[in-house]
Amino acid sequence: MSARTFTYRALAPAGSTQTGEMVGESQAAVAAQLRLRGLTVIDVNTKSSALDLDEILDRWRPVKARDVTVLARQLATMVASGLSLLRALYILEEQTETTKLKGAISSVRQDVEAGLALSQAMSKHPGVFNDLFVAMVRAGEAGGNLEEVLERVAIQLEKDDHLRRTVRTAMVYPTVIAVFAVGVLAGMILFIIPIFAAMFEDLGGDLPTLTAIMIRISDAMRTYWYLFLGAPIVLAVAFSKWKASETGGMMWDRLKLRLPLKIGDIVLKIAVARFSRTLGTLTASGVPILQSLEITARTAGNRVISDPIAEVRESVRQGETLAVPLGKTGVFPIMVTQMMAVGEETGALDTMLHKLADFYDSEVEAMLKALTSVIEPAMMIFVGAIVGLVVISMYMPMFKIFELVQ
Repeated sequence: MSARTFTYRALAPAGSTQTGEMVGESQAAVAAQLRLRGLTVIDVNTKSSALDLDEILDRWRPVKARDVTVLARQLATMVASGLSLLRALYILEEQTETTKLKGAISSVRQDVEAGLALSQAMSKHPGVFNDLFVAMVRAGEAGGNLEEVLERVAIQLEKDDHLRRTVRTAMVYPTVIAVFAVGVLAGMILFIIPIFAAMFEDLGGDLPTLTAIMIRISDAMRTYWYLFLGAPIVLAVAFSKWKASETGGMMWDRLKLRLPLKIGDIVLKIAVARFSRTLGTLTASGVPILQSLEITARTAGNRVISDPIAEVRESVRQGETLAVPLGKTGVFPIMVTQMMAVGEETGALDTMLHKLADFYDSEVEAMLKALTSVIEPAMMIFVGAIVGLVVISMYMPMFKIFELVQ
């Protein structure tokens, strides 16, 4: 029998009435779940199948990394506070508003109730709980330190989320300026230039080259407006498919590392920070080194870094230390391999990896601040140049007329 959503009313031990929704196979199963929570069931009804637009869209939206980060922190805090795992999952299910995430938590909770391990239940939802999350939980269950591992998962996801937000925040201002520049240019070409074009046509005579080019661009944009609107969409879809291919993805990852204005350096440092923190967290949680390298390769975010890790795994499998084959790849900075070598010699590899991750996080933040301080005035100059070019092209015929009059 497939799971359905039910609405319920129940009395809490204190006498207050609680209402809500719960996923279950039958009304009896939902009532049994409510009684396990210490509630007195008043009624349980099947939820109407009619869905509003927001709920339909919510089911199709991917779960945000930010929501999973909050979930990990809440689960770690509740388990560390002494709540049973099932009770913590019940609470998370009740307070989660995102439909897709709520359904995943409900499914995990039901599987745990049925006797599955938490890692097994989470592995059924790869779109919500990634390989890193599942592997660390599995290691925590095997080592009997699930509370500690959940705390590490929460910290790892919070650090990753902080890095993502730092990059996005740095890109907001340049993106706004770029959109504004495009909007200003389109507005002037579509609405201002035609007015001047009609006036120039009445005056007669040959137009300056720049003015003639602008008028032709304006005519083309107004005549074939659908091409100018559709071309960016087609290019975006084509680029997305090319980037998703094996060859295109590798070329794009290499190109990102060679971008000017030190953007390539920032991309490399972000990937190294993610690699270091992920590998350090996995090894500290007791995940075997070969499995840790496999998971780290999948979460590195750049194939130029992740692909050589397969060779590193094979060298480690044959008995080599981690730092030596990692240095032979020629991808990682010397500081990374040197600190990892020290960590292996002292038995503190996970500590060294976390220090590396923190160092590169701070490096990324500093470089992003420096980059935005350069980009902001450059973008303003760019917008001014665009507006100035259009204005000059429209006034050049007038200057010519004034010369003829004199």
